[in-house]
Amino acid sequence: MKKTFACLLLALLLWAPLGAQGFLKGKILYFDAGNNLSEQTGSSFRFSLLGGLSISNSLSILSVERALEKAAEDDDIAMVFFRPDKISAGMAAREELRQSLARFAAKGKPVVCYGISFDTGSYYLGSVGDRVFMHPGSSGTLVGPSSTQLYYKDLLDSLGVRIQLIRHGNFKSAGEPYVRSEMSEENRQQYQALLGSVWEPMVEEMASSRGIAADSLRAWVTGLKLSTSRDWLEKGLVDGLKYRDEMEDYLCHLFGKADLDDLKKVSMSEYVESLKQSGSKKVAVLYAEGEIVRSGSGIAGEKFAREIAKVRADSSVKAVVFRVNSPGGEVVAAEMIRREIEALRKDKPVIASYGDYAASGGYLISAGTERIFSDNATLTGSIGVFGQVISYGEALSRKLHVHPYTVGTHEHSDMGSGMRPLDELELARYQQDIDGIYDEFVQVVATGRGMDRDAVEAVAQGRVWSGGDALKNGLVDEKGTLLDAVKYAAWRVGLDKYGIVTYPEKNDLLGELLSLAKEVDQPLIRVRDILPAGFSVIARMPYVELDQK
Repeated sequence: MKKTFACLLLALLLWAPLGAQGFLKGKILYFDAGNNLSEQTGSSFRFSLLGGLSISNSLSILSVERALEKAAEDDDIAMVFFRPDKISAGMAAREELRQSLARFAAKGKPVVCYGISFDTGSYYLGSVGDRVFMHPGSSGTLVGPSSTQLYYKDLLDSLGVRIQLIRHGNFKSAGEPYVRSEMSEENRQQYQALLGSVWEPMVEEMASSRGIAADSLRAWVTGLKLSTSRDWLEKGLVDGLKYRDEMEDYLCHLFGKADLDDLKKVSMSEYVESLKQSGSKKVAVLYAEGEIVRSGSGIAGEKFAREIAKVRADSSVKAVVFRVNSPGGEVVAAEMIRREIEALRKDKPVIASYGDYAASGGYLISAGTERIFSDNATLTGSIGVFGQVISYGEALSRKLHVHPYTVGTHEHSDMGSGMRPLDELELARYQQDIDGIYDEFVQVVATGRGMDRDAVEAVAQGRVWSGGDALKNGLVDEKGTLLDAVKYAAWRVGLDKYGIVTYPEKNDLLGELLSLAKEVDQPLIRVRDILPAGFSVIARMPYVELDQK
């Protein structure tokens, strides 16, 4: 009797600020430990020489957003409990999840967060909780986002390798590290603005959720005032410090239970599986994830164009959400996809939704959609083109004592062979091609967005924008989640009840194994494997890059 009374009293004291009366009733909806958030639900294999074969499971962002929306109206769900330091996701995905959790809490249901340790990404997500707790023995680091880029020119010079960069766009910086020893002023300017436009809204959101002044939070971050768990507690960033067993007792107190086993719980993955489709008419979510390539892994041009054709042919699909999470890629492949999206839009409304990236080629393929939804943390724009030509003939002679001799039909027949740098005429030819592609890119954006060419040019030149800034300059239409885009698409065609179908289908485990086998059945060392990340080799035009890596 005394224990029950004590539990009731403690629950009322702890929960009173949230407006709860008595014990909570129902189930705890919790995120599975170690689940990743990705664009599509599924399991994938990863293989490394050191780590061997491993399997990772993931939940799609859309499925979690739908689950939280349903749970907010489900009388059987009493609250959400999650560990933000255990959730693996990009910053834009965290932003969408945070917004969905806030909507859940707005329905009067509590959200409780517990972290062993916090960093910028995990605390940004966790701060949405009505109650935020931290392990007493841990520390936290809240420093804001930063970007580090490595510059390779001096290394390449020492090896006798020369890179010639041909580009259109003063801010198109993806190839810059191979031709410079230090960051250009244009690149520094764009990244300083980009990081600030992502960070400032995060500060405002975290401060608002915790009921503190944004200026105070900025001062604590810049002054490195947040370290120990006691610092976080004293500043009001967390509500309490609890060991794991104390956290379990706290949850029991909320429901008036004496033991953790007595609590009713349902994991997010289980709850996602319970979601039911309704309606024979459908909204299709078409996922474009990865680098845009002509073939291979990523968004393969011809193969992806066939997927778009499938969506177009599916009479049950009444509207399409084109979910883009891509930094860009090859021009020819991007054009294949853009053209097919253009054809699809003649039959059905196509709404774009952006994830972590929709930059350069990722923006090109979606600029002609009817409406574009973006997260603030999305990296987009990068309307520009670049190409790189590598010459390693000198390196062969200097380092390997291998001497190339070329015989051709005329003086330019070995252009782009890699054995020598391009001469002035050849560079001019490549620059002409790049300029032409850039002009077409600007025109695609101007037509798709209903903008004047001069207005597009003002925000182009290869500059990368945050989703928030892109909303201001007209490159996107609305800040919103993937679920927001799906709802808009359904509204656009007058659907109250509808199913959701996804394209392309996520590989099953057997498919992943077959893909892995194909990758293993390759030469042990390829040129790309020994070059820095993001490096491109161009042997013949038009093999140019639109990506912002």
